[in-house]
Amino acid sequence: MTFWQLVGHLFNFLLPALAMALFMPFAGRWIKGPARSSLRRRMGVQALCGLAVLVGGLWLHGQDGKMSTYIALVLVAATAEWLMQRGWVTK
Repeated sequence: MTFWQLVGHLFNFLLPALAMALFMPFAGRWIKGPARSSLRRRMGVQALCGLAVLVGGLWLHGQDGKMSTYIALVLVAATAEWLMQRGWVTK
């Protein structure tokens, strides 16, 4: 495997988590309104949570790309955004 193939594999492994990190803060703002934390901080938290889920799925299944890992990624991203938006507090 060449260096560029390795970079391509790593990028494709991380891409779902990074896409969710980019999308979820805007979705949370659209649904609930502006949050107390900054957009950059929320994207960073989303990226770290997503990467943890993908690495956990790789460790658990022994390969990446399983649907259960992607379902867990969506659930963790939504839960993290709900927690950062303080979804349990009603106005």
